[in-house]
Amino acid sequence: MRRFLTVVIVVPLLVLFVVFAVANRHFVTVSFDPFNAVDPALSVSIPLFALIIAVAILGVIAGGCATWIGQRRWRRAARRHLADAEAARAQGAQLSAAVRANQGPSQSLVPAAPARLFAPYGRDKQGAAL
Repeated sequence: MRRFLTVVIVVPLLVLFVVFAVANRHFVTVSFDPFNAVDPALSVSIPLFALIIAVAILGVIAGGCATWIGQRRWRRAARRHLADAEAARAQGAQLSAAVRANQGPSQSLVPAAPARLFAPYGRDKQGAAL
């Protein structure tokens, strides 16, 4: 399925990028000087396709960073829940060890049932302990 999606989506996009790059090879001047538009101090001449692709890449990176920052609440909650689960597992292990230490060979988890209540050995018809 992944290979199919790659062929259906990525290959046409690559073709579009190549066609766009060939059609827009002329150079444009990008100015970073907002005060002097006629003779800018900070300007760069680059091909138009390179400018548009660079801006698209920067947009994807900025969107990814914004999404990552926006999800910090969920990552924090996941870390907190993981710590709570580990603490509960440790407490359960301690309680199990304490029960095993206090339980002697004569003690049983299933109490003995009175004679002829449901079935022998303290279990009902479905096998549940009484």
